[in-house]
Amino acid sequence: MSTNGFNQQIADAFTEKMVDVLNYGSLALMTSIGHRTGLFDTMATLPPATIEQIAASADLHERYVREWLGAMVVGRIIEHDPETNTYRLPAEHAAALTRAAAPNNIAAFTQYIGLLGSVEDGIVDSFRNGGGVPYAAFPRFQEVMAEDSGQSVLPALLDHILPLVPGLIEKLEQGIEVLDVGCGRGLALLLMAQTFPKSRFTGYDFSENGIAAARAEARQKGLTNLRFAVQDAATLAETERYDLITTFDAIHDQAKPAAVLRNIHRALKTDGIYLMQDIAGSSHVHNNLDHPMGPFLYTVSTMHCMTVSLAYNGEGLGAMWGREKALEMLTDAGFTQVEVKELAHDIQNHYYINRKG
Repeated sequence: MSTNGFNQQIADAFTEKMVDVLNYGSLALMTSIGHRTGLFDTMATLPPATIEQIAASADLHERYVREWLGAMVVGRIIEHDPETNTYRLPAEHAAALTRAAAPNNIAAFTQYIGLLGSVEDGIVDSFRNGGGVPYAAFPRFQEVMAEDSGQSVLPALLDHILPLVPGLIEKLEQGIEVLDVGCGRGLALLLMAQTFPKSRFTGYDFSENGIAAARAEARQKGLTNLRFAVQDAATLAETERYDLITTFDAIHDQAKPAAVLRNIHRALKTDGIYLMQDIAGSSHVHNNLDHPMGPFLYTVSTMHCMTVSLAYNGEGLGAMWGREKALEMLTDAGFTQVEVKELAHDIQNHYYINRKG
């Protein structure tokens, strides 16, 4: 009913929605804990089990497991039989919650909620005073991003992403120079270096911790056809050196993305390819109303991508810079041929194949 323009039914429905938001936000945190503690992985291997059996199998304290199970049961994620006092993770739920289910493991992504929540005070301060929250305020970000990449980029890299460029696999097999900008812990390069021993690989990132982890992994694997270096992509000064340059969800995080794209253009050989993976979406918010991950991506943008850039007096491009802005910036950087491709299994990213001309 409407009184003086106020529709009570709409108000009631919206209140219910906000209660759902509160409950689902809470479940996201508890799901992250279930992932990090290995509880989902443990329960996926167990028959219906008691709290004590689950805690013992996961090597965790029973009291915490008990309360966590309470949230999982009322959240309809884990099933409970009160007659036998046992708990069960249905196989259909495990298919979206366990490490064995990668790349379909949604639980891994729920880690971002707690990670972003930890900097809420700094974000609120930035709303009021400007500036941003620096990268150092996110101590687990490299770890979470590496896991994200490990279950999203890596499984698709050889069979789906690289084949988007016709003939690229063959060139990598023959031997070319490859650069990954914003390589993080270097997971993509490590896989390519192992797979294509005749090619030579370089990884740049401004995170010393990320580069240290990448170097350690390369040494452990005995790989000699790749190198990693701490490098701010905005100051990259190489010229026509690489046959292939890649970035995986890296450009929108840069303090100076326009400069980075120009530097990539300059570092690419005349006949080279720049393969850019970045967030799928539009530069116009009304076009993102039906985006299946829209609220999540705008939140990640506000509380990490944009604010980190602004913390370094950057452009604050943000994760949802969108296809339109990306095409504009790639053209401004000097790329005269740009193709945008999508993968059927990947609702989160666009793949831009860029050539100098």
